[in-house]
Amino acid sequence: MDIRFYKPTVADITKMQDIVKEEVQSGKILLRTEDEMATTIRSYTVVEVNGKMAGFTATHIHSPRLAEVRSLVIAKEFRGLKLGKKLVDACIKEAKEYGIQQLLSLTYEQGFFESCGFRVISKEEIPEHKIWADCIRCKHFPICDEIAMVYDL
Repeated sequence: MDIRFYKPTVADITKMQDIVKEEVQSGKILLRTEDEMATTIRSYTVVEVNGKMAGFTATHIHSPRLAEVRSLVIAKEFRGLKLGKKLVDACIKEAKEYGIQQLLSLTYEQGFFESCGFRVISKEEIPEHKIWADCIRCKHFPICDEIAMVYDL
């Protein structure tokens, strides 16, 4: 099995949106428009298995102190290969390279992120600009049932 991680280009956006479509429709992942993805394309990391895009995530920097694991998704046919953990590891490595102190995740998958070294925090600890910039666009807002978790770098 040939597994490759790479930084995508804007030409990859359509495939990325196809992979995440079901999770966006269910409300597990926030919709990112083509334009939003284009302006933040440098924050994404893609994983490919045997030449086929299998998933991706983004390391989104909020401040000199805080970044976020965003839009983590693995296509159903590639789940169980520990690719999600490897993508989170890539986010951790990237955050460290930028000198970030803490990595945030808002998730429904508490056990998965705990296995990656994250710990639960209260939502009140999340910076306000994060709440208003993203959460207000969520179909579940203002009744959020996601779990806030952080990884200390």
